[in-house]
Amino acid sequence: MRNLKGPGHSLRGSKALELKHLRLAVTAADCGSFRRAAELLRLQQSTLSRSIRQIEHGLGFTIFERSSGGASPTPAGRRVLRLARTILEEFDALIATAKSVQNGETGRLAVGFCTSLSAGNLQASLLEFKQRFPKVEVATVERSRTGLATALCNGLLDILITTGNLPLFDSKTMSLWSERVLVVLSRDHPLTAREIVYWTDLRDETVLLSHYDPGRELQDLLVSKLVSPEDRPKIEHHDVSRGIIKSLISMKGGISLVLESDTGANFAGLVYRELRDGTGPSRFDYSAYWRADNENPALNAFLKLLSERYPSPRLGG
Repeated sequence: MRNLKGPGHSLRGSKALELKHLRLAVTAADCGSFRRAAELLRLQQSTLSRSIRQIEHGLGFTIFERSSGGASPTPAGRRVLRLARTILEEFDALIATAKSVQNGETGRLAVGFCTSLSAGNLQASLLEFKQRFPKVEVATVERSRTGLATALCNGLLDILITTGNLPLFDSKTMSLWSERVLVVLSRDHPLTAREIVYWTDLRDETVLLSHYDPGRELQDLLVSKLVSPEDRPKIEHHDVSRGIIKSLISMKGGISLVLESDTGANFAGLVYRELRDGTGPSRFDYSAYWRADNENPALNAFLKLLSERYPSPRLGG
């Protein structure tokens, strides 16, 4: 890790870590390239690079490793970027709440999730809620299950929707829907010739998984389906978003596992196939969690909608 400071340098009073700079760094990490990030943000690449250098100078170490192929976070940079995402999400929630109060809006609902909003039941549920309650502001937050649980306990979220079991003190839960597990392949991969792919077909493959949820759950499922290590594919973990994983697949870096709501995010050159074993498709269950003491009317309205869409057997303490 390259040190960028001289002796005695201190962050006290430094203006390097402004929110706008954190946004630039997070966008660069998501894009995997300063050039692509600058294009997305409609900035000059030199402006973005200079801002990131200011952050690195203020911190005293490099956040990104630069190369001709793009930019990837250093180990220390990954930790900084995780915190930067949390800071930005909480600041955005603060501003949204202040605007809601100032404008006299009828309500606000903060929904946390670690699934895709590109298609599927979550997208459909939120769209229906917006149609029923157009004056209620809906804020969405995507982060890890641990981050979601903390935000819910701290009151930053009204409700979170996630896979797996998430025991929370003084919370309520509602079972929702389930989604099939799919394998993502490059268009010319031999397995695309099959309409259905079995877990055993993955033996000689390289499976790319994100460190972000539900990557760990998908790995656990794979291990449970292929008990013998000799039957398992090579697994590579990447500290990048699901979108970057898909970019790596299109570059023929391997294959990946996703849930079916991810198929709504169109990505050229990729093909999805259902994964099965002898008992049929593999599925993940989704649940909603909220604090028992949350009296937000918008939350109650959303829970009523969810109970209508996914009616059995639902409410738990």
